[in-house]
Amino acid sequence: MAYFKLPAGVRDVLPDECRALNAAERALGAKFAEAGFLPVRTAGLEYYDTFAGIKSAVGQAKMFKMTDKDGNLIVLRPDMTLACARIAATKLHKERAKLCYFSNIYDFSAGGNSEREVAQAGVEIFGEEGAFSDAYAVAFAAECLEEIGLKDFIIDIGHVGFYKGLLEGSGLSEAASEEIRGYINAKDAVNTEIALKNHGASERAQAAILALPSLFGGVSVLDEAAKLTDSPLALGALAHLKKVYAYLKEMKMEKYVSFDLGTVKSLAYYSGMVFTGLAEGVGAPVLSGGRYDGLCAQFGKNLAAVGFAVGLGRVLRALGGKVKEAPCAAVVCEAGGEKAGYALYKKLLSEGKRCDLFAGENAAKPEGYAEVYAVSEKGVTKC
Repeated sequence: MAYFKLPAGVRDVLPDECRALNAAERALGAKFAEAGFLPVRTAGLEYYDTFAGIKSAVGQAKMFKMTDKDGNLIVLRPDMTLACARIAATKLHKERAKLCYFSNIYDFSAGGNSEREVAQAGVEIFGEEGAFSDAYAVAFAAECLEEIGLKDFIIDIGHVGFYKGLLEGSGLSEAASEEIRGYINAKDAVNTEIALKNHGASERAQAAILALPSLFGGVSVLDEAAKLTDSPLALGALAHLKKVYAYLKEMKMEKYVSFDLGTVKSLAYYSGMVFTGLAEGVGAPVLSGGRYDGLCAQFGKNLAAVGFAVGLGRVLRALGGKVKEAPCAAVVCEAGGEKAGYALYKKLLSEGKRCDLFAGENAAKPEGYAEVYAVSEKGVTKC
């Protein structure tokens, strides 16, 4: 075995990409701070029982498991929302909190080209509920993508209550509903139809659920969806989304929004509105979020909650691996010019400029810099 190779699904982040990643994190960190979010760093290791004892979207197969010296089963951090909900419910002792984070999560089940170690940035808002809170979460998500430099993106909004409403009177068990939800999310119409028939769903439920993948687009989709059901739960979900959209229009964020009622995220995890950020050139969501009002209660304190996470690696791919940074200068100290070169380097830094310092003996001229200064005993030359 070649020990210099890495396990499948993980990789090193090399200098150019790392600089872009750091720049994205700086931009988002400033955005989070100006909006009043407080940073947290959660433990990288947690007890397996923490996740086994609650309803969550993180299945056992997704967790990296190991035992500690006492024989306890522990896992690598599988999800940041769960970790933040645990902190909000057990350690903050507040009725409201706005938290933000930069962290890696680990997914044992990822295969193919998927990553098992995923860099994320995200925010969680605890203690707020209602359509305005949901609209703010979507609007702030769009602002964050703008801040990093994304232009061609859309945020698809749905609501788990609509799917739950369609299930009322369908005759489907909880397990069957979850199986079918997976097919719907995968846009797998064939297996959705087969599963509905095999599990004995009512004809009306079959027709409504099979229509879900086609219910995407502008706000008019909500009126089309209302024709499929008379469920108070489903109609209430649609009414809520209309309120969210009205607030987004007032925030002048409607240009980034579309609706997709065929996005049906985990029913055990999410309790209301859900949303997904999609960017041109990336075949997977760059952002994912939603409302999860019941999650904190599983850690002992009932707090409404909404939030989202940005996949930083996917955002960088959407940007072509580049994030806008201030131009960088280079100072090359040739023989006899070390003292003056170092002084120039410090001067440029004091002016707020980015600058690299190089020893110039037998070295090639630095490339990719906005300005290059060669400093020798004869003086400073701008190359």
